[in-house]
Amino acid sequence: MNFFLALTVMAGVTYLIRMLPFAFFRKKIESRFIRSFLDYVPYAVLAAMTIPAVFSSAGGIVPSAVGAALALLLAWFDLPLIVVATAAALAAYLTGFFF
Repeated sequence: MNFFLALTVMAGVTYLIRMLPFAFFRKKIESRFIRSFLDYVPYAVLAAMTIPAVFSSAGGIVPSAVGAALALLLAWFDLPLIVVATAAALAAYLTGFFF
């Protein structure tokens, strides 16, 4: 029963998040500042959800920092996502043995 209640609440929240902008903004937003601000909202939300998980998932701050730093370095060189994710996870795992 709790599962269906949680599912219903999550569906409602998801629907409201998507519906409210359409309800409040009937015409095109003309302000360049607001449009620019809204363009970056998805990236900010993704970072806000991902960064805490990155630094709490490897069992310590040092392995997490090593994995995140390696992921950033490899992503900087435009390596494929599977390579970046695998190398970062492996680096965090191996660093966990020492710290």
